[in-house]
Amino acid sequence: MTASPETTTHRTASPDLLRSVFRQHAAGVAVITAAGERPVGFTATSLNSVAAEPPLISFGVGISSSSWPVVAEADHIGVHILGEHQRELAATFARSGADRFGPSTDWRSGPEGVPVLDGVVAWLVCRVVARIPAGDHRIVIAEAVVGDPAGGGRPLVYHQGRFTALRD
Repeated sequence: MTASPETTTHRTASPDLLRSVFRQHAAGVAVITAAGERPVGFTATSLNSVAAEPPLISFGVGISSSSWPVVAEADHIGVHILGEHQRELAATFARSGADRFGPSTDWRSGPEGVPVLDGVVAWLVCRVVARIPAGDHRIVIAEAVVGDPAGGGRPLVYHQGRFTALRD
């Protein structure tokens, strides 16, 4: 049975409406990193594959993010696909003011000097090709230059405002 137009409630578009709708959308969890005076990184659920030829990815980053000033200038960034065992790592990189590259984070300086996280399902180092204004964010488009898909394991997912695992 379909609800009639008279009984359907509609909400005017707003940031709260957008957040509420996207809580219903399960998304993979990635951490984006970049090298600056100090390494920076943040948790992203906006990662997308854009094209296979050339191999392009995109993600959104808020211009008020503490990572944005470094990402705004970086020639290369790291993209890390997190595994279901990495909920705490995702939370650390999502938390404002957290020591993201402290003793609890296993990482190394990788290709192009980009911070590469250890123990992830897969990672890429990408060359930034565009930063496109989009409201209070920027959409970053980057071309993959090197990576490793062989980390193994099941991906971490973000749904209903929390990090979770896929169910069989």
